[in-house]
Amino acid sequence: MRVTNAPASRKRRIRTLKAAKGFRLRRSKLYRYAADALDHGRQYAYRDRRNKKRSFRALWQVRINAAARAAGLTYSRFIEGLKIAKVALDRKVLANLAATDSAAFTELVQIAQNALKTKMA
Repeated sequence: MRVTNAPASRKRRIRTLKAAKGFRLRRSKLYRYAADALDHGRQYAYRDRRNKKRSFRALWQVRINAAARAAGLTYSRFIEGLKIAKVALDRKVLANLAATDSAAFTELVQIAQNALKTKMA
């Protein structure tokens, strides 16, 4: 007699179809198409978890650059000054300060400028 392992196979198929809930047309109804759609979706999710980090860092850099230029300093010189002054704030925090607390950001710009002046001297 041929053994099909039917309970486990059925459970796997039902799990796949439940995961595909919300997909359109046969991708949510038929196992064969749902499994393919889930595979593709998981590939996109894996890739975009990395792309998300990239795009957020780029957004933070744009925000920091805009605020630094408004204070009379370029982004690269600002970051260089902070590194010389040993200010250990990441770009996420700097962008948040630039957007919400302009007084604190202006103080950081001053710290960076002073550090750059001492480096030149």
